[in-house]
Amino acid sequence: MKKISIFSILLMSMLSMLYVSNAVAEEDEVMKVVYHADFTSPRRLSAMLTSINNMVTTYQNDLVEYDVRIVFVSHGIRFLTKDKLKKTPFAEDKALAERKDNLMQRITSLQDVQEVKLELCDITRQAVKLDPKKLMPNVKLVRSGVVRIAELQHQGFAYIKIE
Repeated sequence: MKKISIFSILLMSMLSMLYVSNAVAEEDEVMKVVYHADFTSPRRLSAMLTSINNMVTTYQNDLVEYDVRIVFVSHGIRFLTKDKLKKTPFAEDKALAERKDNLMQRITSLQDVQEVKLELCDITRQAVKLDPKKLMPNVKLVRSGVVRIAELQHQGFAYIKIE
């Protein structure tokens, strides 16, 4: 019977542990991305939604798990409600009125079909006294949008803001 050296045993153990840890890491790998929406422009929102759609479609085609979120802060609230937010700093203007239905449909599609999560700064919502029932379905209220973005970045989320 052939003797196996201690060195060989240790080397095989280390290689098998490395293989197992790499396999577990690959299985647990989730692409995490947070988009920051705090702007007034429907054009910018449209560009952001296109970017998100392209990203998640690529992940889906490559069979990559993902967790993509949009955190709406300040003016971003305009895109999550049919309320015109009259007499607030975020009041609907002509440009938004013309595109709002389409943009809200695209947001809903990203949410429902591609499981993109929507989060809204509750400080913003409270400032304009908007009833949470007037928000799109399944929008999660977070205490502070910027704090939430910092938390997500701390958890390894990549930060993207469309200019």
